[in-house]
Amino acid sequence: MRIPEPHFEIATAPSGLRLIALHRPGAAMGIAGIDVHVGSRDDDPGHHGLAHFVEHTIFKGTRRRSSWHIINRMEAVGGELGAFTTKEETVVYSLFPGGSPARAAELVADLAANSQFPAAQLDREREVVADEIDSYLDTPSDAVYDDFDDLLFAGSPLGHNILGNREALARFDSDICRRYLARWYVPANMVAFYAGPMRPDRAIAILERTLSAALPAGAAPARPSGIAAAPHFERDRSIGSHQSHTVAGARIPGLGDPRRHTIGLLTNILGGPGMNSLLNVELRERRGLVYNVEASTVMYTDTGAFTVYYGCDPDDEPRCRRLVTDTVARVADGYLTPRRLDLARKQYLGQMVVGSENTESRITAMARSLLLTGRIATPRDTAAALAAITPADIASAAAALLPLSRLTLR
Repeated sequence: MRIPEPHFEIATAPSGLRLIALHRPGAAMGIAGIDVHVGSRDDDPGHHGLAHFVEHTIFKGTRRRSSWHIINRMEAVGGELGAFTTKEETVVYSLFPGGSPARAAELVADLAANSQFPAAQLDREREVVADEIDSYLDTPSDAVYDDFDDLLFAGSPLGHNILGNREALARFDSDICRRYLARWYVPANMVAFYAGPMRPDRAIAILERTLSAALPAGAAPARPSGIAAAPHFERDRSIGSHQSHTVAGARIPGLGDPRRHTIGLLTNILGGPGMNSLLNVELRERRGLVYNVEASTVMYTDTGAFTVYYGCDPDDEPRCRRLVTDTVARVADGYLTPRRLDLARKQYLGQMVVGSENTESRITAMARSLLLTGRIATPRDTAAALAAITPADIASAAAALLPLSRLTLR
């Protein structure tokens, strides 16, 4: 199966700013923004949630614009602003009609360089984020992932919740937010990106001119390295829920590991979005034990996590747990024949083709790869890596996941 090769260009400005532009001929929409190499794992002790709070409040006023003017700058032409925080990134971007990349780039540059974090605005947004924290905790199917990470990455900043907590939230003031921006939002610590109908060379020129002129020079901050070994655990916590929510999983290698494609394919086979995934067949289709079961991976620069989530009746949880472990063990024992592997590979590549049509997801994934690994794998590269995977590779990757650690909220 052929995956369409994207037309993109990459450049590096004298300031150290890396830039990527993806050409989407005929597209009516464009997207431009920055991906900053800072996330919740960079929050200082006592300031958990600061990366996320800055992402929320970066829109609340700059030296030149009030929050009202910021909101209306892109909405006046039919566009919108957005942002999100992960454990290693903060992304700030704008979606807009295809002819407005300079307008979007200038606004994003103003936000990154000149946000002032007015005290009155911070007080209002503090309540918004506090409500977000409470809402998240009220959703066990979401909260169980964070609780699992706390155990899987015990002793590491990767463990704490991206949203932080109310105690830390109360400490964030304008000075803290401005110092944070000055430290992390520097050209050498980010990637600027564009996707849309404009020629890549022109888009890169606009991004470089706008952002390099606005942002202060500075080196990317140093980060500590090394993650402690993950102990195996099996925990149950009572939350008074009518349903059990379980995450089982294990640590996996990070983004730079050559096994990442094998792990990605294995995850799709076990619990990807297809209804024919092994875990969906075993737990839902054959036995009706769950409404939803899914497997996923997240890879960071130096480590990662493989997880399986399922929600079920509390009395059925031990049975579901055995089925999950038995399914992974079956793959480790050689379930995947060459024919089954070929079919799984074809499905995985087809899902990639479908996903490539989402411009926003595609360009932010490309920016992330450039930011965290220094390169972008083309669809041809990925297809070649998948073609080289053998049944023994899949079996070995599955064996490395066992025994699965587990956390159940019930």
